[in-house]
Amino acid sequence: MKKMILITVLLASSLFAQVKENIEVPYVAFPIKMGKGFDAVQANCLMCHSFGYIINQGRQSRQFWRGKVDKMIKHFKAPIDEKSAKIVTDYLFEHYGNNKEK
Repeated sequence: MKKMILITVLLASSLFAQVKENIEVPYVAFPIKMGKGFDAVQANCLMCHSFGYIINQGRQSRQFWRGKVDKMIKHFKAPIDEKSAKIVTDYLFEHYGNNKEK
């Protein structure tokens, strides 16, 4: 019981931390390649995460990008229909692909 109280107090103590100065969060601009299908990427991907998530994957195959799109749909419940999923995959492969299908 004493351990639970100690853990609770330690976890709750961070809620009372205060900073008296302004904190500036740095802005990171990611180079976004515009092209056919970008509107689908903007509507379906960028509502949940930044473009940095896409860029940080590196150049990948079409199968890899389709797998990422399918993962977002299946595991993260992204509301992307099949037509949009294909458009997003094609865009990602065209601009961030490695020219390999697999």
